[in-house]
Amino acid sequence: MNPKTIVNILAILISSLGLAMLVPILIAWQMNEPDLMGFIYSAVICVTIGVPIWLLTRKYKKITIKDGFAVVTFAWITTALVSALPFYLSGMIPSFTDAFFESMSGVTTTGATIFGNIETMPHLLNGIESLPHATLFWRSFIQWIGGMGIIVFYIAILPLLGVGGVQLFKAEVPGPVADKIRPRVRETAKILWLVYVGISLAEAIMLMFAGMSLFEAVCHTFTTMPTGGFSTRNASIGAYDNSTIHYIIIFFMFLAGVNFSLHFRALTGNVKSYFRDREFLYYFAIILGVTGLIFFSLGYNTGEWTHISFRDSLFQTVSIISTTGYGTANYELWSYFAQFVLLVLMFVGGMGGSTGGGMKVVRILVIVKYILMETRRMLHTRAIFPVRIGRRFISEDIIRNTLGFFLFYIMIFGVTSVVLTAMGWNIESSIGAAASALGNIGPALGEFGPTDNYALLHPIGKWLLSFCMLLGRLEIYTVMVIFSRTFWRT
Repeated sequence: MNPKTIVNILAILISSLGLAMLVPILIAWQMNEPDLMGFIYSAVICVTIGVPIWLLTRKYKKITIKDGFAVVTFAWITTALVSALPFYLSGMIPSFTDAFFESMSGVTTTGATIFGNIETMPHLLNGIESLPHATLFWRSFIQWIGGMGIIVFYIAILPLLGVGGVQLFKAEVPGPVADKIRPRVRETAKILWLVYVGISLAEAIMLMFAGMSLFEAVCHTFTTMPTGGFSTRNASIGAYDNSTIHYIIIFFMFLAGVNFSLHFRALTGNVKSYFRDREFLYYFAIILGVTGLIFFSLGYNTGEWTHISFRDSLFQTVSIISTTGYGTANYELWSYFAQFVLLVLMFVGGMGGSTGGGMKVVRILVIVKYILMETRRMLHTRAIFPVRIGRRFISEDIIRNTLGFFLFYIMIFGVTSVVLTAMGWNIESSIGAAASALGNIGPALGEFGPTDNYALLHPIGKWLLSFCMLLGRLEIYTVMVIFSRTFWRT
C-alpha cells in the first residue's frame, strides 16, 4: 500500500467536511441557536488537522487496487467520526458513542436514530423536533453526500483523484457490477452526480409546492434521494396529513431505488431503457405485488378498504424496498403477515447502481436463476445451461461473487442477531435490528420499530450495528477484504 496517498486523500476529505460545516454555522448564527459553537469548534478542528496533513502529503503515488479498498473503507469511517463532532461538541448528544452511531447511520444512509428517548436525552423534551435547525440540516446533509457515495463525489470534483479512480469507483459503487456510463471514470462520476443533484432539486421544488417549508423540503430531499430516512419530525412523513406530499415522496423513493445509469439514459432520450431492463421490471413488479398483499391483509383484518390503507401500503412497501425507512404508519400494528413481508423486503433492497441498500434485486435474480439452473442440471447432467437475466449472460465470476456475498450477508446477519439476543433483546427485536442495520434501512421490528429508537441499546450493540451499517453500505467485500491476511501480505 501507499500510506502517504491514503492519508492525503483522507486529509482532503476532513478539510472538505470542515468547510461544509459553514452552512450549518450560518443557519445556527441566523437562528441564534445553541449548537453554533459546536459547529464552529468542529469546523476549526477539521481544517486545522486536514489542511496541514494535505500539504505535507501532496506528492503521492498512483492509487493501486489495495489503496482503493483502504481509501474507501477509511473514508467512510473518517466521515462518520468527523460528522459526529458537531453532535457531540454542541451537547445535542452527550455520549460520543451515540454521536458516532447517529453519524454512521446518517453517512451510510441507514436512518436509525438515537433521538426521541427522554430517559437518555432529557434536554430534548420533544425529541427530534426539539433539535436546532443547524443540527437537523447537518444530519440530513451527511445522508445526502453519503447517498451517491463520498468517494464517487470526490472522483467527480477532484481531478487529482482521476488517476487511480477506477479502483475507488469499483470499491464504492454498490451492486455486483460497477456500471460505467462513460469510458473515463471521472466522467461517469460527474454524470451520476449531475443526475443525483438534478432529481434532488426537482423533489425539493415539488415538496415546496405541495406545502412544505423551504427548510423541511430541503431536509427531506436530502434524506429521500440517498434513501436515508432521517426526518425533521418525530412521526416522520406521517406528521404531514397531505396525500400529495406522501405520493411525491413515494415517487422519489422509487426513483432513488432505481439504477442511476437508467435515469441518465432516460434523460438523454432513451426512456425505453427502463422497460428493457429486466431488473427494473422485477423491481417494479415486487412493489406492485407486495403493495397488493399488504393492502389485502389490512383490508381483510380491519374491514377497511380505504384510500389511506392503500396509500400506507404503497408508502411502506416503497420505503422498505428502497431502504429509505420513512414511515406514515406504525406497521407494528399491522398483521404478522404484513410485518413478515416487510422483513423479507429488508433483505431484497433496491436495484444495483441505486442509492438503496439490501442485497439488491439483481443479486436475488442471479441466485434464483442459479438455483433453477442447478435443478435443471440434475436432470440433464451433460447439458450446459447459462444463467441469463433478460438477454444478458451472467459470467461464472459474477455468480461466484454473488453466492459469496449472499453467504457473507446471511452469516453476518445471524451473528449480529445472536449477539443482540445475548444482550437481552427479544428475537423479534434482534432479527429486525440486524436486518435493518445490514440493509441500511433504519426502522426495524419490536423494540426498534418505526415509532421507537435505538437510544437504550447497549454501547457495544451500537458499535456492532454501526459496523453492520458500514458493511451494508460498502457491500461487505470492500470492508472485509481489509481483515484478510492476503491484503496485508501481498
